[in-house]
Amino acid sequence: MSNLNGNATQAKQDKLSKAERERRRQEREARIADLLPDQDDKLGRVYDDRIMRRLFVYLVPYKRQLIISLIMMSFTALLSVVQPWIIGQAIDEGVANDDFAAMRLFTILFLLAAIFEFVTNRIRFELMAFAGTKVVADVRSALFHHLQKLSLNFHNNYSIGRLMSRLISDVDVLQEFITWSLTGVTRAFFSLTGIIIAMLILDWQLALITFTVLPIMALMAEVYRKRVRVAYRSTRTRLSLINGYLNESITGIRITKSFSREKRNAAYFETLNESYFEANVNATRLTAIFFPGVDFVGSLAVALVVAVGGWMVLNGYTTAGVIVAFVLYVNRFFDPIRELARRFNTFQATMAASERIFNLLDTDPDLVDSADAVPLPDIAGRVVFDDVEFHYKEGEPVLQGIDLTAEPGQRIALVGETGAGKSTIIRLLARFFDVTGGAITIDGYDLRGITQASLRQQLGIVLQDTFLFSGSIMENIRYGRLDATDEAVMAAATAVGADVFIGRMPDGYQTDVGEDGVNLSVGQRQIVSFARALLADPRILILDEATSSVDTATEKQIERALDRLMVGRTSFVIAHRLSTIVGSDKIVVLDQGQIVEEGTHQELLAQRGRYFNLYTMQWAAQSAAQNNGQVTGLINLN
Repeated sequence: MSNLNGNATQAKQDKLSKAERERRRQEREARIADLLPDQDDKLGRVYDDRIMRRLFVYLVPYKRQLIISLIMMSFTALLSVVQPWIIGQAIDEGVANDDFAAMRLFTILFLLAAIFEFVTNRIRFELMAFAGTKVVADVRSALFHHLQKLSLNFHNNYSIGRLMSRLISDVDVLQEFITWSLTGVTRAFFSLTGIIIAMLILDWQLALITFTVLPIMALMAEVYRKRVRVAYRSTRTRLSLINGYLNESITGIRITKSFSREKRNAAYFETLNESYFEANVNATRLTAIFFPGVDFVGSLAVALVVAVGGWMVLNGYTTAGVIVAFVLYVNRFFDPIRELARRFNTFQATMAASERIFNLLDTDPDLVDSADAVPLPDIAGRVVFDDVEFHYKEGEPVLQGIDLTAEPGQRIALVGETGAGKSTIIRLLARFFDVTGGAITIDGYDLRGITQASLRQQLGIVLQDTFLFSGSIMENIRYGRLDATDEAVMAAATAVGADVFIGRMPDGYQTDVGEDGVNLSVGQRQIVSFARALLADPRILILDEATSSVDTATEKQIERALDRLMVGRTSFVIAHRLSTIVGSDKIVVLDQGQIVEEGTHQELLAQRGRYFNLYTMQWAAQSAAQNNGQVTGLINLN
């Protein structure tokens, strides 16, 4: 009795355990459902004629390889179909008649067929591998060039992860399709057709009896097609979540460790990983049912051939060679079916990947040169904002009624709280966006009437978040002027004081900065960016909080570098350094997208307005820090 009670208790615990696991699984899937992308991995159509036609446009330059490959493929299929017939003839003509010469003849024919099949297969694979690789290179190149043309607004709203997915994952799907699936499916179709014709020619009655298993095969294939379509989409979407979270976690590892989020992040990753595991198990379960099912149906067909064919041989209706050939044909008959089933998922993935790629290629830049745009000639650097208005979203103005003039060589400091419109002004000046009202002119040229390339060739931009490309310090300084000599690069570095720390580097100017300049300090990266801007020799210079990340120990060096960098150039500065603000020819105070004060440092102090309040408050804070022995030299008017 006690054993029964114990068993009942154990069963109850097992039942509760299963219920708990199911509850947790449902909760996990509910969380995953909220994260799944709405468009990037949509199920889509199994076949889209429009997408396929467009994809084949990329194959047109390699039509010679395609035609030769198609011819080789037809030979391969023909040789594959002939081999069972040769074996059947060898049995009927050689074995049955005890004819050694016939046996030798058919053996040679079989070997020749096998050799030619090998040769044609190899040629086909090489040609299609070449075509597939070239198409991938062409598509990836087209995507990259198109991304370079798209505006900053597009890149602000389109995640890097999604772009990398288009350039790498989706394009790789095309290579798999063109190199293997396209030829595999075509060969499977040729082989299937050839086998059916051969079986009908050999013995149409036995062929029809064999084909009675096809309705079972068709039903299995249809069920598999529908379910595996959903199952593999589920694995793809969950894998995309894992890849995105891995990228985010690795990139933000410093923040993770700073806030001791390792355990929480690991638990969250386990949720994603477990969901991906279950989706894979479901997809694998379908495959584990379908392909053994195909083998079983094939065995049924062989059994029919042996049973019915054996009776026909005994009664003189056919020969033993025909039965042997039929058995071989039946075994080969289901190989193309397996091939078609295996390639179904690749085919659907190709449709989805192609649609995503072409949607990206069809995205038009929202900022283009006008048809009558002219190159901007060499300029003196007079900049005029004439009643400029701008909004990112309709009904949400960012700038209103901006009237501002900068004469050649003047230094303009932009001051205001976060969101006041400072960065928007310089983005409009660089024409990363077009004004929605008014006009911006340089030496009388409206920015909308000149080419973007000619404008930016005469602009120098140094941002707060300095980006350095993988490579040497020399290469990064030369980035904006590729024809500069080593001597010119060194002169620019010396002018801004970068030579001081570069000289201490083990490899000097050839020192590898690492990914995003990781081998340099924040201050060193900033000074390298100054040298890069100086070497480009722009007429208009934009400093977007370019000194905010530099430590106080290099303040004097930064001041000298900025003086050298800005001399003789029209400069727009979003100011952080006190000396930069005080020495400006004009200080512009912004508030909620409007200019509320404008003048020199002394003029604005005399007005005792907003600038005066900001300056005196932060000067007092700086003075207190200096009295405590802290030399900061930093004023933050953000």
